Amino acid sequence: MNLPPIPLAGVIGHPIAHSKSPRLHGYWLKKHGINGHYIPMEVASNDLAHVLNILPRAGFRGVNVTIPHKELVLDIADVISDRAALIGAANTLTFQSDGKIHADNTDGAGFIANLKHSAPNWSAEDGPSMILGAGGAARAIVGALLHERAPSILLANRTRARAEALKAHFGAKVEVVDWNNVASRLRDAATLINTTSLGMTGKEDIKLPLDNLQPGTVVTDIVYTPLVTTLLASAADRGCQVVDGLGMLLHQAIPGFERWFGATPTVDEDVRRMMLT
Repeated sequence: MNLPPIPLAGVIGHPIAHSKSPRLHGYWLKKHGINGHYIPMEVASNDLAHVLNILPRAGFRGVNVTIPHKELVLDIADVISDRAALIGAANTLTFQSDGKIHADNTDGAGFIANLKHSAPNWSAEDGPSMILGAGGAARAIVGALLHERAPSILLANRTRARAEALKAHFGAKVEVVDWNNVASRLRDAATLINTTSLGMTGKEDIKLPLDNLQPGTVVTDIVYTPLVTTLLASAADRGCQVVDGLGMLLHQAIPGFERWFGATPTVDEDVRRMMLT
């Protein structure tokens, strides 16, 4: 008797033990009754190309990619989506039937989906978005906001050169704000986004006076440990609408699960509760 192949996917990084993706995909596999597996794999950069060429032969349909491989995989992939090319990094690889590796970036789409799910009245067109940080997540979010027709983006990073590099990449709609001037520019922001690790458990908090933050501003933090960061708590006290970062993690995972396992999972309170326990 010929049994159908067991669909396999996973996540590759270095280190990888911290990743919550196996728990999330494992939950969805069980919920949808799919006899598949999602496996964490610690792979050093020197071994990345070799491993990615072997995995399809072992029955893998694709993998997520995390630190430090998101940029490197673009040199290995055969096909690169427009948004991955724009961002300059990929987090979702699909192994196609012809053996080619397709690279995509779902981080920005996951960020937008989380905002629209948690703040249904939010629109990127409401006004300038202020982004704190200029790392890989910021690159994805800048690209997504511009795609959603944000009129301008105020970008601040403690190392100004990194913010200037993003401006050079994305163009005139990005304005670099000196880190020391962020507080005074908060009055201009319709959306405030923290993409730094500041505020994460074990890290220092953002030391940012919020006096100029306008009530009604949508404030979101991609940090989700703790779920309610000091920034979100302080913004809520000022009458802002706050959105935690867990939803971004959940929403960015949906496209990969669809491609690898053939089912469309949903983001609901049950999956959020599971991820928080």
